[in-house]
Amino acid sequence: MENYHNSRTLSATAAELSRHVETLGVLFADICGSTALYETLGDDVARRLISGCISTLVDVLPHHKGRLVKTIGDEVLCAFPNAETAFQAACKMQAAMTGLLTPAGHQMYVRIGFHYGDVIIENEDVFGDTVNVAARIAAVTRAGQIMTSKAVVDSLPEDLQIHTNHIFRVELKGKQEEFDIYAVAWETDDMMSTRLGVPAFRKPIEVAGKLELSYLSKQMTVDKENRKVAIGREATCTMVVSNRLASRHHAVIEFRSGKYILADHSSNGTFVKFADGHVVRLAREELILQGSGIISLGQSFVEDPPEVVSFALNIKSEQ
Repeated sequence: MENYHNSRTLSATAAELSRHVETLGVLFADICGSTALYETLGDDVARRLISGCISTLVDVLPHHKGRLVKTIGDEVLCAFPNAETAFQAACKMQAAMTGLLTPAGHQMYVRIGFHYGDVIIENEDVFGDTVNVAARIAAVTRAGQIMTSKAVVDSLPEDLQIHTNHIFRVELKGKQEEFDIYAVAWETDDMMSTRLGVPAFRKPIEVAGKLELSYLSKQMTVDKENRKVAIGREATCTMVVSNRLASRHHAVIEFRSGKYILADHSSNGTFVKFADGHVVRLAREELILQGSGIISLGQSFVEDPPEVVSFALNIKSEQ
């Protein structure tokens, strides 16, 4: 009995020694639209595509002193020794995703959220408020974006702070006050070339032409002069729809950085079917509209929605 008690005590002591607190950067990177990939491409193709994206993200870690804590479905959780290395890795991850395409030629996207603070480490896993906040920041981030916290911004060197912008304040579960969210301008040429050692991005290609939208008998245009159209049931929207599954302020289509971008703000999601049959579901995410197709507000194409918004893009471009 005494030997048994001693072995239990030694085991407990070892567990306590392995549990400790460190101040780390905690980063979540989530592959966008994975559910739609499984629905449209099938399990095998979608799984290989998502696995390839995860490998691309993980390959960045050794170059910025990061480690993979674990993968959670189509999401990776990573830890870094400080805010700066987490910042650099997040930018490099987004850059590495550029050019990763689906079999139909559509861009794959990832959203990244990270935070900096005290973390409980036990058995190589991470726990605590910093991890929870990082996950919640990632949850409010859109496709192709990086979002972070004031704690990160305050810990960055000045030459990186200038590449962050305060975007909004949100209520986070467990927080009494609203939380400041910052966007990272990861596509900035100077930041990418001087801080990450990768070739500078070319300036965005300006689209010459316009995006034509059609809903029932309504036609609208998005272009350099009319840069934004808001879609929803609310009378204040630019394009008012009667679909009961649409939200009051369902989505926005805007001309931004030389591209036409659809941003979902709805409760039920937005479904986009391109001319080649490829379908993407957006859940508070963004998508670059290319070619032509149809948009369903809050209803899957499997359900044969009676009302859709058609779009057609003039793809002629100029440098």
